[in-house]
Amino acid sequence: MKISFHGAAQTVTGSKHLLQLDNGFKILFDCGLFQGNPKESDKLNRYWGFEPRDIDVVLLSHAHIDHCGLLPKLVADGFGGKIYCTPASKDLAEILLSDSAHIQEMDIKFMNKRRAKKGKEPYEILYSDKDVEACLSHFEKVNKGEWFRVSNEVEVMFSEAGHIIGSAVVNVRIAEKNKKPVSITFSGDVGRYNDEILRSPDKFPQADYLILESTYGDSLHQPSDMSAHALLEIIKDTCVRKKGRLIIPAFSVGRTQEIAYTLNRLDIDHVLPDIDFYIDSPLSFEATQLVRNHTECYNDRFLKYMEKDPQPFDFKRLHYITKVEDSIALNEHDRPCVIISASGMADAGRVKHHIKHAIGDAKNTILIVGYCEPRSLGAKLMRGMKNITIFGDECFVEAEVKSMRSFSAHADYDDLCEFISCQNPKEVKQLFLVHGEPDVQRTFQEKLLHKGFADVTIPEQHQVFKID
Repeated sequence: MKISFHGAAQTVTGSKHLLQLDNGFKILFDCGLFQGNPKESDKLNRYWGFEPRDIDVVLLSHAHIDHCGLLPKLVADGFGGKIYCTPASKDLAEILLSDSAHIQEMDIKFMNKRRAKKGKEPYEILYSDKDVEACLSHFEKVNKGEWFRVSNEVEVMFSEAGHIIGSAVVNVRIAEKNKKPVSITFSGDVGRYNDEILRSPDKFPQADYLILESTYGDSLHQPSDMSAHALLEIIKDTCVRKKGRLIIPAFSVGRTQEIAYTLNRLDIDHVLPDIDFYIDSPLSFEATQLVRNHTECYNDRFLKYMEKDPQPFDFKRLHYITKVEDSIALNEHDRPCVIISASGMADAGRVKHHIKHAIGDAKNTILIVGYCEPRSLGAKLMRGMKNITIFGDECFVEAEVKSMRSFSAHADYDDLCEFISCQNPKEVKQLFLVHGEPDVQRTFQEKLLHKGFADVTIPEQHQVFKID
């Protein structure tokens, strides 16, 4: 057998890992979109490193765009098999992929106007709404905790990952003819233990080979119970003391709901200042409805909270904005308020407009609440860059930029160690680290070696490994 890594290899986006059995059967773990700098990511998203029509099945860990965002292009380029995922992941993928196609269409139209003025060739869109529709017909929903066959030789089970609703760890058992059975586990993105809303990751079967995410493999998050207090202090400082606006780029799935839930509890405690709060994103509105419906993903503590508050992502002064004209109107006044808007890395969507409007005024604050790819706008702001480009215009950063890790949906070092504690390191022949930056991965690699894992490998893009 061979395994090759075609995304999220020494970076955190574009998750794509290809397993080829000796009989030629090919399994693709995830099919994610590269995100970050548009010029660099566009090139990466157009080159597979493999032939899509040769893939037999896709096993999807979860529906974040950096894990599912290239599925429509995979189908358009010749893939004809099934895409297996959990029911919640299928529901989320439907709205996230449609939104991705729409964003591409809008961004391409804007960029091509500028390119035409400079006499440059236009960019081509990666995929359209029609490609998304065609892709969705390939999805096959499977519940967690149930072994199912994708071929005569291959069994698969999804187990709880605790990252977002529907997120799963992908466990694979392979029994090729006349060969010893092999177990391979792909972690997908691992969530946090004791999350405010979601169930914690489950223990998973012993693996011979483990593909493990490493986003925060060298650091610890702030305790989640500090989130509410820290957020409240930032709101008071920006909106009450400085009379400014707080702009929060947030992923539509997971992060937005957690922030809304935190604000809800603060409102119940009567400690929020008398200002308006906006979630400005049609996708966030749709995603929140889906999150409400998939109660099977909630932990017991959150389910108990819902008995007394059945609308945990809403309160009187929270307004969900879906129409474009209402979004534009938010920037036509400078009243103190909080605007939560996608995308989480601030590289696409309405939040870029809000940041551009707010960035030149020192009374405003931009709060980054999750991971940002190093080339993204969010990462540039966190690094303290003072001159940045938004929609082709040079902007000088006067607004205060802050960050909070306590809202992160990714496991930190302690969480990752707890996640793999169900494994006997001596029985893991090789552990591959993916979905992380090189410096972080090297630090995590050393820690894992000290924990008894004999072979911890950091794959390069398109690198191929033979496995027994």
